Parts: sequence; C-alpha cells; structure tokens
Amino acid sequence: MFEQRLNEIVFHTACMAASRPLRESGLWHHGDIRNNFYDASYIIAAAADTTMELPFDRMEAVERAERVLLQVVRLQDRTPGSATYGHWPLGLDPDPAEAKPNPLPAELMGLLMAYFVKRYRHILSESLQAEFRIAFETLYRSDFYRTPLYHYHHHEAKYTAAKLIYGTMFGDAGLLDDGNACLKATLDRIKSAGMTEYGCLPWFWHWIQAFACAFHCVERQDIKDMLAEMLDFLWEERAAFYWKGTWIGAHSRGLAHDIPSDGNVLFDYVQFGDFSFPETVPRVEYAGLLFYPAPDSVRAQAVGRSFPAEVKKLVPPKPEASAYETLHSYVYVEEHYAVGGMWERTLEFDNEQHRWSATLPLTGNGDANKAFFFHPGAGFAGEDSADWRHQSEVEEVLLHRNVAMALYPISDEGPDYIVGCLPKGRWLDQDRAIFGQCGDVYIAVYLMQPYRMTLTDRAWRVISPGRANGVVMEVVDGRAARQAGMADLESFASARLATKAVFDQEKLAARYETTNGDVLELRCDRRDAVKRSVNGVPVRFDGYER
Repeated sequence: MFEQRLNEIVFHTACMAASRPLRESGLWHHGDIRNNFYDASYIIAAAADTTMELPFDRMEAVERAERVLLQVVRLQDRTPGSATYGHWPLGLDPDPAEAKPNPLPAELMGLLMAYFVKRYRHILSESLQAEFRIAFETLYRSDFYRTPLYHYHHHEAKYTAAKLIYGTMFGDAGLLDDGNACLKATLDRIKSAGMTEYGCLPWFWHWIQAFACAFHCVERQDIKDMLAEMLDFLWEERAAFYWKGTWIGAHSRGLAHDIPSDGNVLFDYVQFGDFSFPETVPRVEYAGLLFYPAPDSVRAQAVGRSFPAEVKKLVPPKPEASAYETLHSYVYVEEHYAVGGMWERTLEFDNEQHRWSATLPLTGNGDANKAFFFHPGAGFAGEDSADWRHQSEVEEVLLHRNVAMALYPISDEGPDYIVGCLPKGRWLDQDRAIFGQCGDVYIAVYLMQPYRMTLTDRAWRVISPGRANGVVMEVVDGRAARQAGMADLESFASARLATKAVFDQEKLAARYETTNGDVLELRCDRRDAVKRSVNGVPVRFDGYER
C-alpha cells in the first residue's frame, strides 16, 4: 500500500528528471541547488529498484546523476575558518562556481544526504562516496547546528536531528547526548504547549523529514524510541488538520503554491492515500524516498473522520513574542468542505499568516481549492499578482461552523480595498453578494461594499474598495441545500438573498442568520472593543485544547 505510492513518486520524479536536459553548467537547476540533489536521488533510487520498468537507460541515467551529485557536493564551502564553512550556495545563477554560500541547504539537505548514502551506498561509485565523506566531515566540523533551543521551530528541529546523525556517524558521544537532550526538550515542549508553527508549509515537512532521517540513521535504541514518539506526535498534529489531502484552517506560513491551492501534498499522499496523484507537483523533496508509517489510529483519524466535526486547538505564542496571548485555531469539517482559521492575528515570519478560509476538495491541477478574503499588508505583490499571501493586521473575525465573518477597519495609510479569492466554478454576480457552486458545494458571499470580479489562471479575484468593509461567507453542502428546498444554484441564491447579511458601515458591524438559523453578530467600531456573539451569547473559547 505505502510501497506502491512511494514507487509512484519515485517513478514520476525519476522520469521527469531523466528527460530534463542539463544546462551548460552541468546541472539541471540554478534556482535552488537542492533540486539538483533531489532529482539525482530519485534517478538513482529508480535505477536501484530492478523491478521498476524505466523508459530510460539505467546506467546512463545513474552516470549523469552521479556527475550532478559530484558537482553539487563540491560546491560546499570547505575553507577552514570561513564564516560559511560547511555550507552550500542556494541560488546558483549566473555561475554556480561563484554563487555565495547560504545556511539553508545544509540544514535539510545535509541530513537527507546522510540517509541517501546509507540507503544507496551499494549503487554509488567509490569517488562519489568519498566526496560525500568529505562533505559529512565538513558538516560535522562546521558546528552550524550546535545552537541552544529557544524557538522550537523547524530550524532547531533540523539542528537537533543533525546532532543525532553526525554524533552517530562520527562516534561523538557528547554530541549524541546533546542531540538526545534537545530531542527530549523539544518533544516535551510541543506536547505540553503545542506547536507555534501551525499549518506551516513546507516547513512542517522539514520536521518530518529531519526526524525521519534521524530515525533511520541513529543506532541507539533509546533515541530511536524517542524519535518514533516524536514522529507519532507530528503525524497526529497533521491528522488534526488533514482533510482529503488538504491542510485545513490557518497557516502560520505558506508558499505561493500552497495558497490558494494545496500543492505540497505528496507526504500526505504516501501516508494517507485517500486522494489521487496530483497532475501538478510543485514540490517533491524526499516524499518518495523517506518514509515513517504513522500509527494506525492516526491514519484512521485522518481518513475516517466522522462528519460534521470541529477542531479546536490552542496554539502557544512564540517565545520572542511573549506579549501575544495563546492563539485559538478553529475548523469546522464536513464531508465536502471545511471552514475555519485563527481567531487572532499575529505577525509571522515574512508576514505570511493565512488567517482563515473555506477549503474544498483538491483540484490536482493547481487551481484554487480555497476561498477567503483579506486586507493586503506588508509584502503583498499587488492586485494583479498571482501571489495571494501577505495579509495586514486589519481584520476581526467570527468563525462559527460553516460560516466565516470578517470586518476591516482600514486606516488611511493602508490600501483602500480588500481582496477575495474564490475557486473556479459557476458564480452568480449580485449586488454586494456572490453565489457560487463548486462541485456539489454552494458558497454564499456577502460584501459590505461594491466589488468587481476577474478570472485569473487559478481562481476568481474579487476586489472590494472601501476603508470600512466586511464580508460574510457561508458554505453549504449540496445535499443539505436540496433537502432545504434549494435544488440548484439559482434557488440557493434566491433563498439566501432573502436572509442576506446585514452590514452597518458607520458602526462597522455585521449580522447574519445562517442556513441553520443561528444568528451571528460581529462588531468592531473600535479595535479594542470587538464584540462577537452567536444567538446573542458572547463567543467564548471553551473546549480548546493543546
């Protein structure tokens, strides 16, 4: 079961890599050195599997992959005393030989290299193995990973794994004990307080890969047992916000290929397998080569969830942001959609917090499967950009089951509009309301101000000007709509227009009666006087757990 999906990724990636022409530099990629390492790894993995029928010559492909690997490994800074000793460049343009070292590749690639050599040593040439030994010795001596724990984030997770792997590799008992202590402290911290990196892609997968590498490379059984406990916990965290290959709810960080469409799905594909192999694969890393099976109970939680369900999680503040209170993450999950996000706004790295959204089934082709609105903030690339990230702090929300409400008290300094993303589908354009059907799901969107819609390559973009603005979004399953007498999109729009959201622009307030008859009210006439209620009862955060 798992093996079949792993082989599918190996075959797909190896075939793509083998058909890709090398550049004049002798590498496939200049944008990110790691992609050369990944592609070469998959070719060698495919060639090593003699049961796999390949559309390319095994030996020729391996020889080419080894030449690429030799060049990649030799780009490491091996000058003793250098400030970047042990590191590789990241971007390689225009000349890889002149590219400046960057601390990022060594963090994960150095760990994956150790696992790669351990697993495929039998097929690697002596010259390549010798080059890897020099690289590992340089990494070991570089000490870049010898940092104390503070943030408990993906960087420190990789440093901890490095201590365990290099301590094992070089028989350094002191380093191994240091890594063991860091592993225990990290596990204790995230189990008791939770993970600050909520919905963090692709960096959550760096946690998984780092500790899976260590699990397969470390020999001490007590450490392996704790690594297994760590990986079990991480997959349990993933399962809480997993829904048919998507990552529902809020994201502390994300790359453009995961917002507004879940693209980094291959680790989920192998582990859970309840969705089809995607047409487009924006990021592979070691999803097809490095595997740790989650406990049966975790997989059952992820793929066998009962509907409807609510996920209520407490998220700890970052150590460097002690002024922030504990965050509250909420998601409501139905069979054909999920709605939810983070109640609080926090400033994350690169201002990448994705606050809330409605999530639909994966498209597999890169088209949006998320619907959301936001006010642009620092880093926003502009109205016509394909990047849907970088929200401002100007937003107050109310999240209740299948409804998300948001109000925007926009100051005179920020952009005077909000941006909306709606998946491709059939949409009815009404006066300050939009009604859509995506598959067998209906979506009602109400806006405080007028708006305009434009179809982009991935989604519908909605721009709504106004320094006092608001939006209400309700998602309804098609079967539930039909049972309520709304047989198609037109009847759904007609019925929901009769009870549409009521906005008060002067007081910056919104009131909405849901399809279930709940009355939601959100007011934020002053930023420090936000009021939220459901059926007249103020919103409370009961039932939220670590």
